[in-house]
Formats: sequence, C-alpha cells, structure tokens
Amino acid sequence: MKPFLRSQLERYAQRLGELDFLLSREDIMSDMAQYRRISVEHAEVTQVAGRYARYQQRESDLAGAREMLADPDMAEMAQEEITSAEAELLQLEDELQRLLLPKDPDDARNAFVEIRAGTGGDESALFAGDLTRMYTRYAANVGWKVEVVSENAAELGGYKEIVLRIEGDHVYGALKFESGGHRVQRVPATETQGRIHTSACTVAVMPEPDEHEAIKLNPADLRIDTFRASGAGGQHINKTDSAVRVVHLPTGIVAECQDGRSQHSNKAKALQVLQARIQEKERSERAAKEAALRKGLIGSGDRSDRIRTYNFPQGRLTDHRINLTLYKLLQVMEGDLGDVLQALQHAREAEQLEELEMSVA
Repeated sequence: MKPFLRSQLERYAQRLGELDFLLSREDIMSDMAQYRRISVEHAEVTQVAGRYARYQQRESDLAGAREMLADPDMAEMAQEEITSAEAELLQLEDELQRLLLPKDPDDARNAFVEIRAGTGGDESALFAGDLTRMYTRYAANVGWKVEVVSENAAELGGYKEIVLRIEGDHVYGALKFESGGHRVQRVPATETQGRIHTSACTVAVMPEPDEHEAIKLNPADLRIDTFRASGAGGQHINKTDSAVRVVHLPTGIVAECQDGRSQHSNKAKALQVLQARIQEKERSERAAKEAALRKGLIGSGDRSDRIRTYNFPQGRLTDHRINLTLYKLLQVMEGDLGDVLQALQHAREAEQLEELEMSVA
C-alpha cells in the first residue's frame, strides 16, 4: 500500500475515537441536528476504519505465514495462507482506495435526463428517440422508475426534446457522465441512396434538487404560462390548458411539464425541473472553471463536449473521453449500458485517486 494511503487511513482510526467521544456527550445528544450529522460521519468513518483494521490483520497474518515457510512441516499450510492473504489484501486495498475518494452528495439522488435533438433534422430526432429508449430500458433492467416530465415529439418519430425523471437508487451517480454530445453515424430510413449520415443529440443529466436545499425561487422572477398539451394523452389532456411552462426571467431558463392531468401537478414538476436546470447551470460554470485549470478525462459535462459516437454500420460504440470502444452497439441501444457506465466510473475514480495523491504529496 502506498504511504500516502496509509497515512490517510491512520487518520480515520483517530477520527473514530473523537466521534465516539462526541456521541457520548449529553449536549450533542440533545441537539438532534448536530447528533444526526455526527452519526452520519461516524457510520462512514466506522466503515473505513473497520476495513483498514481488517487490512492490518491480514498484513500481520501474511508476515506470520512467511515466517512459517522455514518449517518444512508447516510450509504447505503457510503457502496456502500466503496466497489467501495476498489476494484479500489486494481486494481490501482497492476497496479502501474507493472509500477514501471524495463523494458527490448528489450521487444518491434521483435525476432528470434531458435529451435534445441537434444537427441532423429528422434523423437527429429519431436518434433522440433511440437514446430515450436506451436509458428507459437500462432503468428497467436495474429496477428504476421512469416518468416523462415533458416531450416535444417530432413529425416522423422521435423527439425534438424530451425530459425524463428517473427515480431509484444512486441514479445521478450512475448516469451523470452521460451529459454531453452524442453523435450517431448510420444510414437513415429516409435515405434512398444508402449514404451514411452523421447527426447528433445532446444529453443533460441533472440531480433532482433536495426540497430542503433547493434554490429558493423569487415569484417575481418567474413567468408562468399555461397551454394546451400536445401529443398523445387522450381526450381530457387535449381539451384543457393543463400544461405549464415556467420561465426564469433573470437567466432565461425555461422548463415545462404537460405529462400530468392537473395544472397544479404540472406546475410543481416544471418548477422542479427549473430548479434542477438553474443548479446545473451553476454546476457547469464551476466545472468549466476547474477544467480550465485541469482537463480531466471525463470533462465538464458541458453540452458542447462530444463524448460518444454510435457507429451503426460497424456496430461500434466509442466513448472519446476514455478511449473505450465496444462492438456491441445493438445490445447497448437495448439498454445494456453497464459496461460503459462502469468504465466511466472507474476512470473517474482513477482521476480522483491521482488528485488525492497529489494533494498530500
């Protein structure tokens, strides 16, 4: 184990003693907000300290087994213990590295996924529909719930724009690296001469704001319009002005919802999306400033970043940020996204580990 990792882990054992003492104090226990905050930290520190204690125990076991090798009667047993201890130590070190990495508090949140057609006209809208299907299928595979917040369907199929709300365990943490430009290369259904066309969509993944931490919107900064919902929805939705569009005047950011049957519920959802977009704008600006100083593999998640190419003639998906190429495009488009998301997560963890090492060097 690298010395910098060991020094970081030693601090956790020390911090655990401090937290045990704090949780035993009556003044801390009487302040529920402070008690909850310390309890959360105690649980996190206990997990790291516990795994590090196991690592130290296995180090001790390994040293003992190596000493036993000198005894011919014990050599075979010692070698088995050495093999077992070395394998577990590698696993524990990898686990401890991940536990030490800084955590994004938004990772555990639900997410809004906004897919917008870009260059390519009708083909781009069809590709937006394909991406919607891909994310929806993946969500179903992992047990997440998907609802359409708003959609602007294209005449020949697909979407000019669609916003999904995805609810489940660790949704934002899993999908956040999907933000950016997605490019498709294929022969469109409308192409009569068999030529390959290139078109693009943008994807923005935004954490659903926490009700207690969400930006407080000043009513004077909002313009709220109601209109008749378009597209499928039955007789009721087409005959009432139940759809809601909210404009944040200071930034010009717009959000709308027409999926629900009541104007009240559509307004609530539109305000949620608006808050998420405002927070994402602030997040993107911070990320752009950081990227100017240090360009990470994963990038800033800006819409202008071309992150991935879907090449249908070759059955190939390429993620340009981490030089990942997979020849299983049709499976990916049916929701088999696990390999892609995991590779991006591992690349980000490697970046964070390098940053952590540099910060304590």
